[in-house]
Amino acid sequence: MIHLSEKNKSTAYERMVAGFINGLDPSVSTDVARYEKFQKKYFHDLAGFANDCIIWDNDKKLASYQLQSMELLLEKGRLSVRGPHGLGKTAISAIVVLWFALTHDGLDWKVPTLASAWRQLSKFLWPEIHKWSHKLKWDVIGRRPFDERRELLTLNLKLSTGEAFAIASNDESLIEGAHADHILYLFDESKSIPDATWDAAEGAMSTGQCYWLAVSTPGDPLGRFYDIHSRKKGYEDWEVFKVTLEMAVKAGRVSKQWAKDRERQWGRESAVFINRVIGDFASSDEDSVIPLSWVERANERWLALKDQEEKGKSVWGEMTGIGVDVGRGGDPSVIGEQYGRAIKEFRRSDKKDVMHIAGIIKGILSVNHKAKASIDVIGIGAGVYDRVKEFKDIWNIANRVFAFNAAERTELKDRSGELGFVNLRSAAWWNVREMLQNDELDLPPHDELTGELVTPKWRVTSGGKIQIESKDDIKKRIDRSTNYADTVIQIYAPEVKAPMAGAWGRKK
Repeated sequence: MIHLSEKNKSTAYERMVAGFINGLDPSVSTDVARYEKFQKKYFHDLAGFANDCIIWDNDKKLASYQLQSMELLLEKGRLSVRGPHGLGKTAISAIVVLWFALTHDGLDWKVPTLASAWRQLSKFLWPEIHKWSHKLKWDVIGRRPFDERRELLTLNLKLSTGEAFAIASNDESLIEGAHADHILYLFDESKSIPDATWDAAEGAMSTGQCYWLAVSTPGDPLGRFYDIHSRKKGYEDWEVFKVTLEMAVKAGRVSKQWAKDRERQWGRESAVFINRVIGDFASSDEDSVIPLSWVERANERWLALKDQEEKGKSVWGEMTGIGVDVGRGGDPSVIGEQYGRAIKEFRRSDKKDVMHIAGIIKGILSVNHKAKASIDVIGIGAGVYDRVKEFKDIWNIANRVFAFNAAERTELKDRSGELGFVNLRSAAWWNVREMLQNDELDLPPHDELTGELVTPKWRVTSGGKIQIESKDDIKKRIDRSTNYADTVIQIYAPEVKAPMAGAWGRKK
């Protein structure tokens, strides 16, 4: 807990009054007195600040676990919070930043905010800080609202004697330069923040007048965030707080139906369900083809491209291919759209009509003249493939369509050249695995796609060949097919009749 000497209080007050030139009309003396009263009252009362100084719509306030986490932060100084997706972690972070800035205005203070990806800061944390700043009770605080031209900017909040700001988590030298008498470190979505960054922040904690808040949904059981939550030796000074799914559902932050839907979609034992819904650390099984962490990295790269597109930059180029998984039984037909190393989006159709699916493919290829199509030809997909091959047109569509026969034999080897594959489907899945492992593929954050990619298991046969779990066996196990993932593996499958974008090139 932070304590100020009378001398420090006086000095802080004098600096704070001087700073009013930027924030208030100096002729209104009662504002200065009210601001000082506010700071003294809430300097050690973060939960009280959240309750008393924010306008709550329809009396909807923070959940009890959100208030509890704020109390723990002030009591312990270091707090690490984990829990399911949707519990309100970003709201906690935003309110903590605003409280620290306003109650420490007049002192020498800084708030470096970091995240595992820059997008988390620019798209989520700092917009959330802006949102909550508009809900503050400025009459209770005793100063005018933040000036959004001089004080509250896009990614920083600068008051008279200190600043909160966004900072890249992959450059620990920037962290080491964050010196002030009073510091709040905020690590948002911190499961993937490098250990070197955590170490760099430790230097600023030596003053004893600092707070450190780390929040995240869990991921693989590794890294500093995991070490803290697993209570490893050396991290005893951290307070750990887990928000359970039951707590989040009871508070109305997470839908019980959403949790049930994700359990059916991903499976209760899957890493993605345990990480995102239960809020615990879990890694993909050793026999899983693709770990969740690789898919999440691909999602971050895709989101970075999307951000560039929103800024008016051309990032996708021309469509280079489509993968067509033709639905069987109750499954939908799914078409994935490829733009080089990225899957931009998916199209879905629940119709089981061969002519309908063939017409969609023709429409896409007639507009995108360089795109090729890989069509699953097992089952009714053969009819779709045959119909598209019959098209006679100026766009040469028939020659840009290729059959993907999952059961077909192949002489392909993995990148090491040591292992072969029992069929083309196994080779295609392994190709996507290796592309993701080497950060060569960008994928949209799509719940069904994510769940499907991390579901299949694999084994090596006695003949030294990799065998991926069959589509039918997967459906028996999780009660759904891998329709979206199949379009991706088809698009990038090496040597599907004619090569498309496989990572291996020629057969070994």
